[in-house]
Amino acid sequence: MTRKIIIDTDPGQDDAVAICLALASPELEVLGITCVAGNVPLPLTALNARKVCELAGRPDIKVFAGCDRPLERPLVTAEYVHGKTGLDGIELPAPTMPLQDTNAVEFIIQTLREHPAGSVTLCPLGPLTNIATALQRAPDIAPKIAEIVLMGGAYFEVGNVTPAAEFNIYVDPQAADIVFRSRVPLVVMPLDVTHRALTTRARIEAFRALGTRAGQAVASWTDFYERFDMEKYGSDGAPLHDPCVIAYLLQPALFTGRHVNVTVETGSELTLGMTVADWWYVTDRPANAMFMGQIDADGFYALLTERIARL
Repeated sequence: MTRKIIIDTDPGQDDAVAICLALASPELEVLGITCVAGNVPLPLTALNARKVCELAGRPDIKVFAGCDRPLERPLVTAEYVHGKTGLDGIELPAPTMPLQDTNAVEFIIQTLREHPAGSVTLCPLGPLTNIATALQRAPDIAPKIAEIVLMGGAYFEVGNVTPAAEFNIYVDPQAADIVFRSRVPLVVMPLDVTHRALTTRARIEAFRALGTRAGQAVASWTDFYERFDMEKYGSDGAPLHDPCVIAYLLQPALFTGRHVNVTVETGSELTLGMTVADWWYVTDRPANAMFMGQIDADGFYALLTERIARL
């Protein structure tokens, strides 16, 4: 049985790889791709999502533009990581597929209302502004969501944009707070996991060796994107954060974690956007998230390479 998903995204090279992985996987039915401001401003994330759909041979996928700024704060972007287009590394042609007229938030609300409860999974790969706005505007959708599997946060690995906060949560901590308090089942892929899923020269060359346009694009994106992280972390490669979300839907056994309480800091200048995970159960706060801590990186890259080869 296929699993119905909505991908909420701010592409971004790692978002693009995640979209490709989803579109290459028959187990998943992508009902739509909703775009949010994050890695780059909204016009670019909406453009990039359509470029990736066309690269994957799926111009039939509906792409929607959503929130162009966080709920309460000015937008913080990450061109210094992803390049000025958000997808630097390979030149992709301008998309011919249209952007849908419906706003992304309205699409999320409408889709969840139309489908049976528990049949649609939300997959946010960027800041949580669209998801939080939908939950605020239509509280009736919360019980209908099967689960939210998201990339965001950090605990043992600490922050990558401030000493305490991971980028997606930091960009819109108020939105993250709404999502983490929503009582919707959550699966969280924090930096603790994604920093264990590093590209290596061999893994990148395996994409290039596929000899396909998609394989070349994934190799090129990871090449570009890896330069920044290798310099920053002194690591052998870059973490492919967002594909962890899609990989979890396909092969959950690749990941291990704990069902714990995760609370988002929204009041402190020092730790704004920190995801405070009660890993050792030292509070009486009820568990609200499966917070992942480990990944089988070889299995993850084997899955990615096998699926990208299908495009």
